[in-house]
Amino acid sequence: MKNRRVKTRGVTVWICLAVLLAVDIVLGIRLMGRNGQGENTEPPGGSAGGGISSPDGSTGSGEITKMPGAGGSGSPEAPSATNPPPESSADRRAAELLSAMTLEQKVAQMFMVTPEALTGCTRVTAAGETTKQSFTQYPVGGMIYMAGNLTDPEQTRSMLDNMEAYSMELLGIPVFLGVDEEGGTVARIAKNEAFGVENVGDMSKIGASGDIQKAHQAGSTIGAYLADLGFNLDFAPVADVWSNEKNTVVKYRSFGSDAALVQDMVKAQIAGLSEQGILSVVKHFPGHGSTAGDSHKGAAVVEKTLQELRECDLVPFAGAIGAGVPFVMVGHLSLPQVSGDDVPAVLSEKIIQEILREELGFEGIVITDALDMGAVTDYYSPQEAAVMAVTAGADMLLMPEDFAAAYEGVLGAVRDGRLTQERIDASVLRILKVKTGMVMPE
Repeated sequence: MKNRRVKTRGVTVWICLAVLLAVDIVLGIRLMGRNGQGENTEPPGGSAGGGISSPDGSTGSGEITKMPGAGGSGSPEAPSATNPPPESSADRRAAELLSAMTLEQKVAQMFMVTPEALTGCTRVTAAGETTKQSFTQYPVGGMIYMAGNLTDPEQTRSMLDNMEAYSMELLGIPVFLGVDEEGGTVARIAKNEAFGVENVGDMSKIGASGDIQKAHQAGSTIGAYLADLGFNLDFAPVADVWSNEKNTVVKYRSFGSDAALVQDMVKAQIAGLSEQGILSVVKHFPGHGSTAGDSHKGAAVVEKTLQELRECDLVPFAGAIGAGVPFVMVGHLSLPQVSGDDVPAVLSEKIIQEILREELGFEGIVITDALDMGAVTDYYSPQEAAVMAVTAGADMLLMPEDFAAAYEGVLGAVRDGRLTQERIDASVLRILKVKTGMVMPE
């Protein structure tokens, strides 16, 4: 009797399994029929979790990911080749802001200038009604402050807070508030005793120590006092590999002559700054360390080939890009062995588009070195330099010799067709994505 009960139970289990299987098959057929009538049908050959088939039969499983909570094949929420994964809320907001901007506002966003250039005043230490009116006319993407603009903590906080408020009121986005605060010889804040902050010293000393943690601590220390004052951007770190003993421009500002060590130090300093909420601008692409000339005063020439750059100078920049640095500053360096001419890198499509964008894969904001330096002003008008830089691929133009002339030059180039609206939009969207990310962190 006992054995008969066991056999009966076994038969019953098999019957139940068969019934459940039949129900699954029926439901599956109905679901397939329902999907066949909708718009989100999976392309032939596709399967849940197996990638989305393209028309040529290849799959895009590495590019299209399943959204949280999305169903399998046929779910209305499932991404497909014609329904890509959604952008982040910050990216969507950036696109919305871009669509609402006038051409004049877009072009203004592509400039970062001193308060004197914005207002026309001799020395600016406050952001009052004159600054507000000037910013309303020229809503620039960023401001850079020099030692003469910064007298003490209270004055600096008030000036920067007002500037930020004007931007939020007018555009609904932050304005980049930047300063050259590398530490050591280049320190607008730390070299002013009124601020009472620690000067972390020259990067050459930190590099010589070989201690990566010191570079991180330097970034964190600088970032902390900059954030406390209201800055959100630092024109640091220097990623130049110091490979020419005659080069005094970056001798003390560079972490040293070992490209791998410089890369590690740069990444560490970027991390330290980022942890304090400060955006980094890595500089001076594609590397100022092998030059003998000073681009502040005139032409600075790099005689290396592209392969030689890859083996040395580009290494720290590649590391910074891999670490997610938001800005890369392109220098006023001529590289005849790479570009085939003496045009400064900052005005060269070969350097910016082919090497920085395509080879190194940088998708962030490309900013020029200051356009009021001799390497540019000796050969080009403010209008020419601005238009050439944008044509080459720059997103932001730092400190043109004549801001109003450069601004009108870019506007004029769009209006007469030398620059397209799409080219302007591409740069401004990159700028807006960083800015919306500042106020809408993921």
